[in-house]
Parts: sequence; structure tokens; C-alpha cells
Amino acid sequence: MNVRRTTAAAAAALALSLTTVVGGSGAAQAVGAGSGSGSGAETITIGIKFDQPGIGLKTPDGTYTGFDVDVATYVAKELGFAPGDIKWKEAKSADRETLLQRGDVDFIAASYSINDEREKKVDFAGPYLLAHQDILVRADDDSIKEPEDLNNKKLCSVTGSTSAQNVKDELAPQAQLQEYGGYSECLTGLENEIIDAVTTDDSILAGYAAQDEFKGKFKLGGFKLSNENYGIGVQQGSELKAEINTALEKMVSDGSWDAYVEKNFGPANYENEPAPKIGNVVE
Repeated sequence: MNVRRTTAAAAAALALSLTTVVGGSGAAQAVGAGSGSGSGAETITIGIKFDQPGIGLKTPDGTYTGFDVDVATYVAKELGFAPGDIKWKEAKSADRETLLQRGDVDFIAASYSINDEREKKVDFAGPYLLAHQDILVRADDDSIKEPEDLNNKKLCSVTGSTSAQNVKDELAPQAQLQEYGGYSECLTGLENEIIDAVTTDDSILAGYAAQDEFKGKFKLGGFKLSNENYGIGVQQGSELKAEINTALEKMVSDGSWDAYVEKNFGPANYENEPAPKIGNVVE
């Protein structure tokens, strides 16, 4: 009986210690407290998009591809985690701040544009990519040379996105907005000439256009309708921010950043901006 009680007490103490480690501030604080320098964490949880080819995509065989995936994998390596130590978690746009605040993820790399409103809730490392709102049209369509040419054209974006509405409000008031459930549907409509143009971030458009089934069929307008500074989101006050910034600087200096851009966007002839400097958010 004494042995049994001692074992139960030890088990209770172990459970309490585990709760202390993983509860409260969450996994992000455990990793941020010293990943790569003795934190003892065996895995790292990273939020990415699961449905954006070229950016973050979960493939049918359960693997993950895209520019953000490559960047996140590199950062994780610099923090002391091998690819097999990474747990990928879907970070939908509306859920990103909540995932970080609850500690469900250690950091998020998911076409996550830095802006004032988001910085009230989370911190950002980076930026690591400067994207722009743009349009995608058929490769043989020369009728849209400037944003105003979208007047009386069918312009597609996804339900809930503000991209198409911004074009209509500010540049082409006669544009005919079409909202689909996903960008893949917009591209199918574009390919079949039901849609004249698709709009969102140029990096996202390039990612779709670079897919095997779409290679050579589309081209970017090159309009640069907005500046989208992609950053890596972390919990407010997390020490991970500084560590991730160091990793991003190394990624650029050793040529990995250029290789990731070419790998994920090159087939779409994406004219990317140079790698941004850490802390330099372009308005």
C-alpha cells in the first residue's frame, strides 16, 4: 500500500509539473524561453495556410509545401528543431491572433501582413516578404493594361476578401465583382473565360499560377495596388521575435530566401521585391 500511494503521489506531481509547463502562457512561451539553448522542448507548433499553393498548402499525401512552409522550416531549424520536430497547424486568416494568444502555436507564417490593428494583439518578426495587391489575367489577354481597364470587366476574389471591393471603390467603379468560395474557383473561371481577372496579393496569385495545371496560362498585371508586409506572428512579449529575426537575416544572407522565391513563384514569372530588411515595414 505504501508503494502504491507513493507511486500515485509521484504521478500526481508529474502531472502537475507537465500542466505548469504546457498550460497558462502556452507552448510559445516554453519555446521562446530558450529554444535552441536548453528549453528542452522536443517539438514546435507552427501555423501556416493549408489552402494557398505556393504559400502554404497541405497536399493530398499529407505533406506541406510553399514559400511560407520553407521559411518556417528554416526558422525552426535555426531554433533547434529538425523538420520532423515540426507540428503544422492550419492558421486561417480569422483565427491567427487567437491561435497565438491561446498558445496553440509557437509562431505563425501564413501570408500574415503586418498592420497596426494586428500589432495591438500580437508581435511580428520580419517582414520577410513584401507583396502587393495585384490582378491575374489570361496570358493572351492584353486588354487590361492599367487598373482602370477593369471597368466593365468581371473581377473575382474570394468571399469575405476586401481586395476586389477596394478596386471597385478606388480604381474601377464599373468593375463587375464576382465572389467565389476559393481562389482555385476564380482561376477555373478565369481559364474558362467566365472571369476576366482575379485579385489578391501578387504572391498568392503567383503561387496559384505556378501550379502545374496552370503553368503558362496566366500572367500578373504588375499593378502593385497595395503594400503587404508579410511577418511571422508571435505572442506579445515573446523572446522568439528576436530569435526569428536573427534566423530570417541568416536566411537572406546565405541565399536560401532567393532559392525559396524561385522554387515557389518562379514558374509564374513573379517579379518579386528584394528581401526586405528586418523592421522595415513599407507603408
